Amino acid sequence: MSGLPQRALGDLRVSAQGLGCMGMSDFYGERDDAESTATIHAALDAGVTLLDTSDMYGPHTNEVLVGKAIAGRRDEVVLATKFGVVRDPDNPSARGIRGDAAYVRSACDASLRRLGVDHVDLYYQHRVDPGVPIEETVGAMAELVEAGKVRHLGLSEAGPDTLRRAAAVHPIAALQTEWSLWSRDIEEQILGTCRELGIGVVAYSPLGRGFLTGRFATPGDLSTGDTRGTHPRFSGDNFERNQAIVRALESLAADRGVTAGQLALAWVQSRGDDVVPIPGTKRRGYLAENIAAATLDLSADDLAAIEAAVPQDGPAGTRYPAEALRGLGI
Repeated sequence: MSGLPQRALGDLRVSAQGLGCMGMSDFYGERDDAESTATIHAALDAGVTLLDTSDMYGPHTNEVLVGKAIAGRRDEVVLATKFGVVRDPDNPSARGIRGDAAYVRSACDASLRRLGVDHVDLYYQHRVDPGVPIEETVGAMAELVEAGKVRHLGLSEAGPDTLRRAAAVHPIAALQTEWSLWSRDIEEQILGTCRELGIGVVAYSPLGRGFLTGRFATPGDLSTGDTRGTHPRFSGDNFERNQAIVRALESLAADRGVTAGQLALAWVQSRGDDVVPIPGTKRRGYLAENIAAATLDLSADDLAAIEAAVPQDGPAGTRYPAEALRGLGI
């Protein structure tokens, strides 16, 4: 097994880059379980240790896929999953949020069964439940640690006050949030809070949901059923306006002999040794490209030029549709 640099999420050591598994089963078009499984195996062979899934991906089917893929290789994996976003398999577009103690316990047991493991290394609350005190939720998560079902705790898209209250109940190893060249909300307040509390950052969608790689020349390049077509940055006039960012990155990348996506990913990795991006892919080719960015060194001039590719007022469009935005930063 090849090695990758290691980073710390609280007391948890992981590879400097992880693998987001969501798109293998949901949201980003057709599934190919055989290729997805091969991609997971290739990631482990390359020294990627952190695999990220959730009970809401599918729903449920991504945990099953990941569990089968890591069978026989459990000791090579830092396994992360999440609970809290409730979907009805008969109506997957309907969403609810639950953080009550009883649900925390039942959700964990269900995830362990689907994954085929006796413990999860990093267990996140996927979205904060505004109707349940975070102390109740994290208290129940802490009981899972005591029971040996979970090793470390995390939150996803939580705000500064929630992070402080959660950390007062039990150490929080990681905050998972979107962070990329065109999604820098975390830098305003949340990042400082994480560093104050010793919480690592797991950056999802570090490639702008694939947009920053230059893969999508027109909205028609998105496959049928790909939910990115509903996101403001991928829609209407915003799509073409945001292509200017990609073109600027491609020009810089050509000078370095790398890809636009590798520059964008290396930028996220440059944010600190407590930052671990988890680019998602279901194909081995893209995986290899992403892993190559893990050791790409960028100078101060490189970083400034990369940041200048994004307009000062940011990309066109919000990072989520309006309804989903309401669940962030609670």
